[in-house]
Amino acid sequence: MEAIILAIHVVLIIAMVVFILLQRGKGAEAGAAFGGGGGASQGLFGASGGANFLSRTTAFLATAFFGTSLVLAVIASNRAEDDGQIQIDESILLEETAPVEQETGDPAFPDVE
Repeated sequence: MEAIILAIHVVLIIAMVVFILLQRGKGAEAGAAFGGGGGASQGLFGASGGANFLSRTTAFLATAFFGTSLVLAVIASNRAEDDGQIQIDESILLEETAPVEQETGDPAFPDVE
């Protein structure tokens, strides 16, 4: 289930990037007023139809992205709670360890005792 939601999340990310890059910036109208592509606004969707379509689609994708982000966060939180229960193997705690012999002298100055 998590893999499916994650795949949808990645597709939404890519689609959002594409739709955001397709939109015209606010400064694009000023360039068109000075002769820079005056007829370019009469494209596939008409003068303002493209802006409405792109902005509405971007808003839908952003909402879906937010939703999948919340679902993935809840899944990760539930997994962290389940994994938070640490199982301790008591046989490791009962093992005896050999005493560590302490070296004499200073390891920084091996000649000095």
